[in-house]
Amino acid sequence: MPGGWRPSGCTWCGDGYSGAVTFPKVGVIGGGQLARMMAPAAEALGVGFHVLAESDDVCATEVSAHVTVGDYRDYPTLKAFAETVDVLTFDHEHVPPEHLRALAEAGHPCHPGPEALIHAQDKLVMRAKMDELGLPNPRWAQVTRVEELEAFGAEIGFPLILKTPRGGYDGHGVRVIETASEAADWLAEGRPLLAEEKIDFTRELAVMVARSPMGQTAVWPVVATYQQDGICKEALAPAPGLDEELAKRISADVLRVAGSLEVTGVMAMEMFETAEGYVVNELAMRPHNTGHWSQDGSITSQFEQHLRAVLDLPLGDPAAHAPVTAMVNVLGADREDLYHAYLHVMAHDPQVKIHMYGKTVRPGRKLGHVNLTGTDAAEVLRRARHAADYIAGTDPDPHPDHRTGGAEHLVGGDTGPAAEGNRS
Repeated sequence: MPGGWRPSGCTWCGDGYSGAVTFPKVGVIGGGQLARMMAPAAEALGVGFHVLAESDDVCATEVSAHVTVGDYRDYPTLKAFAETVDVLTFDHEHVPPEHLRALAEAGHPCHPGPEALIHAQDKLVMRAKMDELGLPNPRWAQVTRVEELEAFGAEIGFPLILKTPRGGYDGHGVRVIETASEAADWLAEGRPLLAEEKIDFTRELAVMVARSPMGQTAVWPVVATYQQDGICKEALAPAPGLDEELAKRISADVLRVAGSLEVTGVMAMEMFETAEGYVVNELAMRPHNTGHWSQDGSITSQFEQHLRAVLDLPLGDPAAHAPVTAMVNVLGADREDLYHAYLHVMAHDPQVKIHMYGKTVRPGRKLGHVNLTGTDAAEVLRRARHAADYIAGTDPDPHPDHRTGGAEHLVGGDTGPAAEGNRS
């Protein structure tokens, strides 16, 4: 490892090390918005922050003084980058597992480690682990042939959700199918697919947990989320009207998952709320869209907590600052000039916190998000939604104060587009 930093010993308050101990260097593989938002937290903690970026124009390169441009799928590139930092972590989950195992064997700490990360990289592995842990799963099957898919459909009934086990995100790699023949093109590729029953749910939930190598954990409140075209559009923390016992059960279950997998860093567990409780949808082992509210809504943000965890520092308090925090994504539309709309939002509602990613506009692309805290869930969400949508250009009304309601899809009423199918 470079420099004089050493991992913590047994007690945090003095472990007998002698000689120079310098602040560590964290290397993030991937240069997207998650890496970009880790940078201020690293600066505040005084740790070095290095990025392995896919290209020199991805958004994290604007905020890091130490950028290496290279292909994360190339092991020599990963190895050379690892030799410049003390700890590796991730902006995404697409690094080949065999490369991560080789890095770990070569003495380069990767957090989360490859044996944990595979559960976020491969949905078939994740489903099997949830069954093993006894957590509520949809009925599912691994299929490679049309006949297997037909048999599964005959057993539980169509429509089904079909997913590619690896590489899917933001709605990519998922289909709702009415017949097995609709999957013929995917099955012709010869790769295993994940078939799931289509869940009848009232709304979507998510919970973030952090875990350090020494086993310290912290859990944020369970949030309600809303998806638009497979992309997380909104989150409300805590989830309004969530049964207290179910919230406790979800928190206990996500702690069990993190401990069983020996996760290091933050992990998101996305779920469907059902009449019986909840069903696990997916895991993500990195800062996550459903945790962006924590930047302005909790004592310790997911980005700071992730760095604390991967460095085995004492974890921060995840408690919420206010009774309600709303997060709404700015998704690209037809408007390219975001700046003047952004000025309007600042003037119209000075309490709104705006986080922009420095990306060029593309329809449906995550360009930023806004956070807002308050006491009334519907009112806070209405204001946050106007701010995000006005910046994007999808809300033309500069004075939306007369509006009411609009939070039904987060509080368990009309589920709208979110109920169309299990997301990838």
